[in-house]
Amino acid sequence: MSVMRSPEVDLVYGVKRVCLAWDQPRSTYYARIAPAKTRPADFVAKKRGPKTAVSDDELLTSIKETIEASPFKGEGYRKVWVNLKFGPKRLRVGANRVLRIMRQEDLLSPYRHRKADPNLHDRTIITDVPNKMWGTDGTQVTTIDDGNIWIFSAIEHWNAECIGIYVCKAGTRFNAVQPVLEGVQSIFGSVNRGVAQGLRLRLDHGSANCSEHFQNEIRRLGIEPSFSFVQEPQTNGVVERFNRTLKEQAIYGKVFKNVDEVRQAVLEFRNNYNRFWRLGKLGFMTPLEARGRYQEQRPLSAAA
Repeated sequence: MSVMRSPEVDLVYGVKRVCLAWDQPRSTYYARIAPAKTRPADFVAKKRGPKTAVSDDELLTSIKETIEASPFKGEGYRKVWVNLKFGPKRLRVGANRVLRIMRQEDLLSPYRHRKADPNLHDRTIITDVPNKMWGTDGTQVTTIDDGNIWIFSAIEHWNAECIGIYVCKAGTRFNAVQPVLEGVQSIFGSVNRGVAQGLRLRLDHGSANCSEHFQNEIRRLGIEPSFSFVQEPQTNGVVERFNRTLKEQAIYGKVFKNVDEVRQAVLEFRNNYNRFWRLGKLGFMTPLEARGRYQEQRPLSAAA
């Protein structure tokens, strides 16, 4: 093609123009037209350019070891890449490279998202400081002996930390408020009147949340209720996302006999989640790491 002449100007196209039109480097062109006699008989073409510190085979081994060592299941390539970078191995490799190798080896997460209409919710629910907004919600798990079991949780919107969780048989108004009380006791040191003044609680319009007992109890603590919008669960998205992660990691694929087995699995997950679950919005720190970093920097900010 490069030696052909243009019918318009009667000039050859040239290697440079042809490679530019085909979006190919000229080095590849010249490498392929080199005489075969200049190459050894056992010559095998390899990827051009600088060599990485870690080969693909070594990286694949590290990826498999990271997946096996993780206390969670179904993690995507970004979680694997983060654990390789910030975990014990401290491998500085590209996320796209990890994605390519995991795709080739069929190691990607099996979860797929259903296609839906674009999310029109444009409000911000993530806070820039802790104890500004929490979220609470309940979900159910079916057991053999005890039927449906309720799991109520309270999540800090700032770092997505599970600050309270309660597993029970009945989803009453008394049980629904328990994770909020646990979180207040843990964060503020007591459940005295007005101890959580200035805190807002994001919740839906469920009967337990709207009950007089629930509302009176959170107001006694100084908490202001912040109801999510009707038919817009994304406005309570922090705790909704936690519930999904909880079910994917600790509930789905298992058969529970009674409420005690559910409670044991949920509490174990909560401990692992707060200590080991890395989040992109936190700079790939875990919830507890983010809280510790904030507490370390807070005295410096106050002094300034």
